Amino acid sequence: MTLDSSSSSIHSDTAPTPTSKPPPPTDASNFPNGKKSLSGISIRAFLLGTTLGLSIFLAISLAWFASSPLWRVPFFLASLALFHFLEFWVTAEYNTRLASVSAFLLSSNGWAYNVAHGSAVVECIISYTFFPGSWYPNLTEPVPGIKVQVVIGVLLMVVGQVVRTLAMAQAGSNFNHTVQVELREGHQLVKNGVYAFLRHPSYFGFFWWGLGTQLVLGNVVCFVGYALVLWRFFSSRIQREERFLICFFGDEYVEYKKTTRVGIPAIP
Repeated sequence: MTLDSSSSSIHSDTAPTPTSKPPPPTDASNFPNGKKSLSGISIRAFLLGTTLGLSIFLAISLAWFASSPLWRVPFFLASLALFHFLEFWVTAEYNTRLASVSAFLLSSNGWAYNVAHGSAVVECIISYTFFPGSWYPNLTEPVPGIKVQVVIGVLLMVVGQVVRTLAMAQAGSNFNHTVQVELREGHQLVKNGVYAFLRHPSYFGFFWWGLGTQLVLGNVVCFVGYALVLWRFFSSRIQREERFLICFFGDEYVEYKKTTRVGIPAIP
């Protein structure tokens, strides 16, 4: 059997096959261990969501079915999970360029942050487990089965979280989790929304949210500790930040400062 050589010949006038454009280069920071690692972001979001769901379920179960005052602990964990998720989500939605793994604020606050929350949980468990009916949970009289300090605490948590979230969203690309020491291109002084009344609404929000959590937990020692530590931290941070803001915006910031307040006691 013979093969026709013409069947395997390649004609020089055949039209070239069109080539597709090469894919755009991948951002190396999106790979594992990068500052915007997609795997790192997804696992953190998953763990925070799981913690939020399980904590809410446990809090309701302990409060409704077991009538245990320890519902406060999973409630606190749920509020922490929601707080850290919102830190990243709002950043990703309104300030996308800074939506890195660190935007969750899970590890960037240092060991003192984790010690503070751990101490709050320990104090709550010890006070309600080993000293039931003591002065810890009875600072105020119950109102229809709910302590006054719990109601106040929840209100402070809601107001604090809402104000902080709005502040981050309304500031947009002008918001940063770290104090800026150089004026970025496009950086503007935000004076609308919550910034029309509060100069540092994100600090205001976290301060009162933090104190609210301790009222809900019924903690005395940690309430005082939170108040002192948070006040000292924000007082120092605001003074430092405002020195840079005056350098950046001059008289505009000086005038803005006269018409607004911080909203944290004893910080002008």
